Amino acid sequence: MPADQDTGDAAAADTSREDAASNATERRAARATADAEDRADASGRRAEHADDAGEAFSERAGQAGHRLYGQVVGLGAAGEGEAPVRAVELLGRVGLVGYGLVHVLIGVIAVHVAVAGGGQPDQQGALGSLLGNPVGVAVVVVLVVGLLAFALWQGMAAAAGFRWTSGGVRFRKRVGAGAKTVAVLGVALAGARLLVGSGGSSSASSEAATGGLLALPAGRLLVVAVGVVVLVVAGATAYTGIARNFSDDLDYDRLPDHLRRPVEVLGVAGHVARALAFAVVGVLFGVAALADDATRAGGLDQALTALAAQPYGPLLLLAVALGFVAFGVYTFAEAWCRRI
Repeated sequence: MPADQDTGDAAAADTSREDAASNATERRAARATADAEDRADASGRRAEHADDAGEAFSERAGQAGHRLYGQVVGLGAAGEGEAPVRAVELLGRVGLVGYGLVHVLIGVIAVHVAVAGGGQPDQQGALGSLLGNPVGVAVVVVLVVGLLAFALWQGMAAAAGFRWTSGGVRFRKRVGAGAKTVAVLGVALAGARLLVGSGGSSSASSEAATGGLLALPAGRLLVVAVGVVVLVVAGATAYTGIARNFSDDLDYDRLPDHLRRPVEVLGVAGHVARALAFAVVGVLFGVAALADDATRAGGLDQALTALAAQPYGPLLLLAVALGFVAFGVYTFAEAWCRRI
């Protein structure tokens, strides 16, 4: 038998053993989680039939303890969808909560801009508003870790996920997962830079990048191309909201019946508001290219400030700000019931 075939057989055997070990670990974690859930359910039933309040409280505490234990021992089990393990999935869901919180804070800051002026309505401004005390710093650290986990989750989905569908639908979902990966990594990077003391604003970053492009041969065309890409993203985001395509990724059975419709409405409003903000960013890139002036480009903060400067701008900015808040609240629900 040739030596290279021996080597190949040995490598295949090693891979098989690794897969078997991984599967065994996942099965043990899944069994331990199921056992803990059974014990939690038994404690809950005993609490319902307890004769006195002290006994009922003790059983409820035991039920909570069993559920917590089940979550901890289940961290090594396979995660949902493309998440490699349960730990990444749970951290990813924490990251989604953080992503939603960032949008809520952007919306609140934008409301202040519309009503009173002042403020930095972008990711850096939102995260920076949390850094005034040690608790806020700890929150930002947790958000950054969670966002990185969610980016890993979605990055794997973009690379080879959505195998339960095919053709154009699968392609669109993989592209969407890739876009969300980039967006979430951007927020995580903004948080990490703030933690190490190198903040700034989205507009400053956009202006620096635009200046670099304008200095290149055919730089103005490159900046126009960036603006077109941003406008395409804005159009895709608007379509996702209006067509309610985001609902495909949600398991509404995890939500109470009376919350399903409000969550859908929040998703529509949030996606449309974000699309409008992205469209303004795209236009700003186009203006910068036409004027050959990098300072005309801007990020989210400059886009929202530009809205406020238009006729009826404060009302328009207020509507967009409330849309960002709506998207943030929708993302909280998405963190709970996202299926992939």
